[in-house]
Amino acid sequence: MNSNDRPLNPAPLRDVAQNAEATARYLADMQRVLLDMGANLEILQRETRVHCRSVGVEGDRWYHARLRALPVEKALKDVLKSLNALTDGLEKSAYKRRSHDESVVNTGKARKEKELEKARKNNPQPIQAAPNYSDTGDTGQNPGYGGPTSIYDLGRKSA
Repeated sequence: MNSNDRPLNPAPLRDVAQNAEATARYLADMQRVLLDMGANLEILQRETRVHCRSVGVEGDRWYHARLRALPVEKALKDVLKSLNALTDGLEKSAYKRRSHDESVVNTGKARKEKELEKARKNNPQPIQAAPNYSDTGDTGQNPGYGGPTSIYDLGRKSA
């Protein structure tokens, strides 16, 4: 069987990319791997620092070994800084992916509500007229408007 006979998967992570939960799981797995690498790099950084600072050459002053070790220490420190930024980025990506799905759902709902509101605005419901109590002189049904406003007005009827 040669390499041309094998079926090719053009997008092996397509299913993962289409599902927010699967994306979060995948990114969490990647983050775990990177954090394990980071732990090993921290140990390597410590051991390298101890070794490089302890290597002295005849005629050195006490600080010469330290000065020679600084570029090596800085390089490992930069690698760890980049690794930590990468793990933070993976975590942020998982949250952004989930918020994207929520945004899509909320956008659909907001558009439907906006469409309904627009339909209500274009076709308002007719307002029913309130009964006119001033014609009959009866204000007993609705004492809020047209009724007596104080106990001194109880004998009078409003217009």
